[in-house]
Amino acid sequence: MYKHILIPTDGSELSQKAIDHGTKLAKALNAKVTTVTVSEPFHIFTLVQKMIDTPEGYKRRMDAVSAEYLKAAKDIAAAAGVTCDGLHVEHEHPYEAIIDTAREAGCDAILMASHGRRGISAIVLGSETVKVLTHCNIPVVVIRT
Repeated sequence: MYKHILIPTDGSELSQKAIDHGTKLAKALNAKVTTVTVSEPFHIFTLVQKMIDTPEGYKRRMDAVSAEYLKAAKDIAAAAGVTCDGLHVEHEHPYEAIIDTAREAGCDAILMASHGRRGISAIVLGSETVKVLTHCNIPVVVIRT
């Protein structure tokens, strides 16, 4: 079935649950895992609090945060006995970075968590998971948490 599963992480509790579930699935299938975290490029003019910094300071901070997210993912995978690579990608649109990374890494599945919203809030707020599902031709496994 699946031999290489991509699991995006943003460090949230939901993505940690996806990593836990995904590594268990990978173990059962004897597959390997690649995790990816995506940060937005630095913008000189912004209202986003985390970008109020110098370009160098922002890069250092995003590299450190991404390394923390990826280490947590690798620790979960190691505990499950699964091979796991981690990537940090900078991209304006996280869903595009997820799809591109899956293709470039040769992944045959993407596993993501659902945010669990219903009704109008799901439509208005959207999610990276929905965008990946909509734009990707690689199978996407959605974990409802």
